[in-house]
Amino acid sequence: MSELVVLLVLLPCIACKVDTMACSREEIHIPHEWYQPGDFLIGGIVSQFSYHVHEQKFENDFPQETFEFTEMITKFYQHPLALAFAVNEINMDSKILSNVTLGFQIYDTYNDDKMTYRTTLDLLYKSHRYVLNYGCDTHKNLMAVVGGLGSDVSFHMVDILSLYKIPQLTYGSFSQVERGNSKSPSFYCMVPSEAHQYVGLIRLLQRFGWTWVGLFAMNDDSGEHFIHEMEPLLFQHGICVAFAETMIKQGHWNTFGDAIDLFSNVYPALVDSKANTFILYGETMTIIALTTFLYLGNHDLLENTSFGRVWIMTAQTDFALAALQRAWSLEFFQGSIFFSIHSQELVGFQKFLQSINPYWTQGDGFLKDFWEQAFDCPLNSQDSSQIHGTGTGQEKLESLSGPVFEMQMTGHSYSIYNAVYAIAYALHVMCLSCSKHKSMLGVCKIKGLQHLQPWQLHEFLRHISFNNSAGEVVSFNYNKEIGGGFDIMNLVTFPNKSFDKVKIGKVDPDAFEGEELIIDVDRIVWQSQFNQVVPISLCNDYCPPGSQKQKKEGEQFCCYNCVPCPAGKISNQKDMEDCIKCPEDQYPSKDQDQCFPKTISFLSYEEPLGIILTSVTISFSVITILVLGIFIKHRDTPIVKANNRDITCALLISLFFCFVSSLLFLGQPTKVTCFLRQSAFGIIFSVAVSCVLAKTITVVVAFMATKPGSGLRKWVGKRMTNFIVLSCSIIQICICTVWLGTSHPFPDLDTKSMTEEIIAECNEGSVVMFYIVLGYLGLLSIISLTVAFIARKLPDSFNEAKFITFSMLMFCSVWLCFVPTYLSTKGKSMVAVEIFSILTSSAGLLGCIFSPKCYIIVWRPELNKRENLMQRMN
Repeated sequence: MSELVVLLVLLPCIACKVDTMACSREEIHIPHEWYQPGDFLIGGIVSQFSYHVHEQKFENDFPQETFEFTEMITKFYQHPLALAFAVNEINMDSKILSNVTLGFQIYDTYNDDKMTYRTTLDLLYKSHRYVLNYGCDTHKNLMAVVGGLGSDVSFHMVDILSLYKIPQLTYGSFSQVERGNSKSPSFYCMVPSEAHQYVGLIRLLQRFGWTWVGLFAMNDDSGEHFIHEMEPLLFQHGICVAFAETMIKQGHWNTFGDAIDLFSNVYPALVDSKANTFILYGETMTIIALTTFLYLGNHDLLENTSFGRVWIMTAQTDFALAALQRAWSLEFFQGSIFFSIHSQELVGFQKFLQSINPYWTQGDGFLKDFWEQAFDCPLNSQDSSQIHGTGTGQEKLESLSGPVFEMQMTGHSYSIYNAVYAIAYALHVMCLSCSKHKSMLGVCKIKGLQHLQPWQLHEFLRHISFNNSAGEVVSFNYNKEIGGGFDIMNLVTFPNKSFDKVKIGKVDPDAFEGEELIIDVDRIVWQSQFNQVVPISLCNDYCPPGSQKQKKEGEQFCCYNCVPCPAGKISNQKDMEDCIKCPEDQYPSKDQDQCFPKTISFLSYEEPLGIILTSVTISFSVITILVLGIFIKHRDTPIVKANNRDITCALLISLFFCFVSSLLFLGQPTKVTCFLRQSAFGIIFSVAVSCVLAKTITVVVAFMATKPGSGLRKWVGKRMTNFIVLSCSIIQICICTVWLGTSHPFPDLDTKSMTEEIIAECNEGSVVMFYIVLGYLGLLSIISLTVAFIARKLPDSFNEAKFITFSMLMFCSVWLCFVPTYLSTKGKSMVAVEIFSILTSSAGLLGCIFSPKCYIIVWRPELNKRENLMQRMN
């Protein structure tokens, strides 16, 4: 392309020298030009008109009229007005470019590539004679050019302006990486980097939870680059692209095929997609083409207020309508969110706009078409008194609706205003530098500056920094871009076919990561279908709490099934990837959507089971005391003396403590109770079983000692019984001492065994030692049962062997059942099993051994005589 442009520039000059008659040929008529003379000229390239242009051939003379139809985007008339306003303001300011006037020359691109080259070349030369797309004349004092609006226009301008190193300050927002020309040293951008828009789009989608979105982009390099950049960026942030379609960007359809392509790309996406959010990357012409398609091809869809979609538009798009579209409904775009180039209201700009009338200046070649199309008012004469048509010439711009013309300064106009001031300040610094070099004082002299070249302005323009009249700092970064972010606007439509733009936030690229988007959600007006509720744009409905997402095979990650959480897990938010476990002190609710605190469970004195066990314990303890009292009271009776009074009392006392030890298992475990209860139980029961064993052995030895010549008489007496009781008990005491000294029991909380409860229990410390204590106790019980079983056939008058056999049989049965039952229960049930086993086994010993004796002592005292004892023995 660059080589072609060089030929276009050089060949006409050669042709002018070879054939001077060539310059007499008629040029293509340029109907719109705004020229204001000055010492330095600022060029302007704007994009307001759209034409159908007839193809011309070089061998024929060009006619004066080449356009069959002209349509103007009246809203963009503010762009040349902003340039004129800035130049006039600078010329009236004595502090900048004193004694030097700025002029300007503004052309339109007509949204046509050929005309863009044509009007750019016209900025460089004065002549109105035209040969081979080129004017042959002397060079203007053109110092810089402001333009263009779109990427294609800007890059076409670069093709020419970069050859002359003329600074070009573009005022549109577009990607600069898809074309090598954007790297030109002459190229300056008055809009922040488009990358900030990408970040803002991501944060906006995340803010509203929109994960299923559609992309519409222009069918050019910029649109392709946008889709190429956005798709992976969306994917990285958990957002899926439902579709990515391209659209024509022209405001008109050149062929019927353009309309067919637009219909085939856009309509299915609009109607069939589950996405409620569409991102539109395009220019204003794209909006015009889309609106035309919707109205002409799908009028019902445009008027259907129940068809709700959220449009997100990039800063390239300035929402406007062509003249033929003003009567169409805007409801389809109600609630649209669009990024906008940052702007501020400028002092005097409103007054400047209000002063405009059809004849306010003779140099404005845009005004006549603007006035006629904006007010539908044909102007046939330059004399307002001779106007023929529906217009009066006294119409006011403020009466126009937003789609036709805005009184507030738009972002594009604000960029143009800043661009003019940047050029002016750079010229001012360059003039001062030149004056100092030539030893001149005060201000610049034209004579000393007449040979200044545009390329000399770059050094000053790159480093320029100033405060504009709105108080904002304007300067270029290292990429020759204006810093800052973008405003976020909300489109509010009205029944009278007008709209208003409401600022709802901004994108601040200097903020911390994740906080770049600042938005006031309460100010957003959504489309009527959404009833002022934030719309949803998902591939499928949210997974409710209590469920988790499950990927659908063959589809994007944003499309998924919802499955209930596994047992023991919950999801307390929508759309959770995985369910989570509750903390150990909490349990899942029935719906698995929240965690409830677990209650601490222990066998309390206050609950019914605790009350029953406590009552039984106290009852048996009292009975044991009564039995002990009976035996002490009747200690001299034959039945008491025959069964070893000391061992009997020791057994009753140990049984009393066996009953009382069960109380250590009730209530919330503490360090003291955990430390004592198992060891106390083991030692006390060992003493009780040792006493039973001693009584059993005493009976056997006593009967065997009565045989003539028996050597066992010396073992009959207290010495043997005391030895048995002490030796058997000391062994258990040693076992418990080792247990408590190495790994003693301690209070613990079991959070896993029960779903809804935390078990307050005593951790046994060393489980091995616990079972050694039980094992030793079982060994004593089995020995006692065996000895008692052997002695059961001895003479039964006052013989305890049968009763001991029954008691130990019951004792062993209880504790044999205890072990598996104890291991299979948890919580308070486990404690209740151990207490029940203690009470049952103790009660078995008490009842089986002492109830027959108490019966005789209390109710049959006549049997409690020595004669009965001796009679039975004989």
